[in-house]
Amino acid sequence: MGHYDGVAAARSSQAPGPLRRAGRTVGRALHLPFTGTARGIRKATHAHGAGESGLGKLIELHAVNGAGDVMITVALASTVFFSVPTDEARGRVALYLAITMAPFTLLAPVIGPLLDRVPHGRRAAMAGAMLTRAVLALTLSGAVATGGLELYPAALGVLVASKAYGVVRSAVVPRLLPPGFSLVKANSRVTLAGLLATGIAAPIGVGLQLVGPSWPLYGACALFLLGTYWAFTMPHKVDSAKGERKAHMLTHGEKKPSLRTVGPSVLHGLQANAAHRALSGFLIFFLAFLLRDHPLGGQSAAVSLGIVGVAAGVGNACGTAIGSWLRARAPELIVATMLTLALTAAVLASVFFGGLMVAALGATAGLSQALSKLSLDAMIQRDVPEVVRTSAFARSETLLQMSWVVGGAIGIALPLNGSLGMGVAAGLLALGALLAVRGLLKAARRGVHHGSGPEQPRRPRVV
Repeated sequence: MGHYDGVAAARSSQAPGPLRRAGRTVGRALHLPFTGTARGIRKATHAHGAGESGLGKLIELHAVNGAGDVMITVALASTVFFSVPTDEARGRVALYLAITMAPFTLLAPVIGPLLDRVPHGRRAAMAGAMLTRAVLALTLSGAVATGGLELYPAALGVLVASKAYGVVRSAVVPRLLPPGFSLVKANSRVTLAGLLATGIAAPIGVGLQLVGPSWPLYGACALFLLGTYWAFTMPHKVDSAKGERKAHMLTHGEKKPSLRTVGPSVLHGLQANAAHRALSGFLIFFLAFLLRDHPLGGQSAAVSLGIVGVAAGVGNACGTAIGSWLRARAPELIVATMLTLALTAAVLASVFFGGLMVAALGATAGLSQALSKLSLDAMIQRDVPEVVRTSAFARSETLLQMSWVVGGAIGIALPLNGSLGMGVAAGLLALGALLAVRGLLKAARRGVHHGSGPEQPRRPRVV
């Protein structure tokens, strides 16, 4: 009997009591929202074969990238723009563009060749871009409180690292395509993840900003450290790049292929996207200052900026979502259509200037830019040989960034007149349409006639 009594006592001591059961129940209740959310996100990002191919990991990494970038943007905007009167803010923003973008103009062409030298280290390159921004976020955290000039070199470093990550990410996507996935669909899923993460992180960043000017940067540092680790978990196949060479914007002979040797689609797509990016830079800066002094009817300046910002964000998200299911048999036609749509919206906003038309232009600009960029990426991934694809993305990103700066500079310098500003916006798009639309339509007709498209890569001819 003594033996059985001892066994029973041991079992009763191992049985959880009411207090322990209650503790476990509370723990599961608190843990479930986080684990459930994580499982839901993982299920969405790894759907349709993206988990097996590795695309899901890239989608999650890009979401971390977008969240970290918006945290830094919130911190810098509060320092450079919102903390001072309009006239002083225009001077600060102009100084910011001059100090960061002038060196970037010199450094950006170097990004492509540097990445060409490490074609087998794309995971390390993405991790390095993340880690660099984590360190620079801590550097910025000490400068945002004072608004001193020391924040500008750090901001330049963040910009360069962000563009380097973007170039490598674009070159990695074709290596991670699941079976049956188009390039446009894969690009749109990656971009949409970044947009959703940005939308979630932006209000969190604003909340951290209320705690203290450095707190959004602490959040960005934590996110980029996470991204550094995740970059090394990418599949090893993204580092396989035998025989890659540099791409040039001009032709330099048969042994140095250029963007012009792959047909007119990429060149005209770049011209059209440059117009979209110039419009984006222009609207951001022009409307930011215009709506500070002349808010939309009956609204405060902050609400007016919020309305336009939300409209542009919704348009961008819609464009990205459309690209996720659009097969895009003729990306040239999509780019030409989007450029024409944006031009029409800009002309209407100039003629009938008002709050509704400005919001409509913002939404249209976001939609058209998203779809045009997805289509451009698909054309580069389709038409540019893999041996020069990394450099091609580097040079296209550089051109688009410079276009954004030119548009932003015009927006800062222009008098704060709404109709005039929308007319200038229409002019930027009209220049892009003049350069690109005819060539894009001809390329689209030629593609349809020969039955080619993003899903049927053409062999480039080097001349």
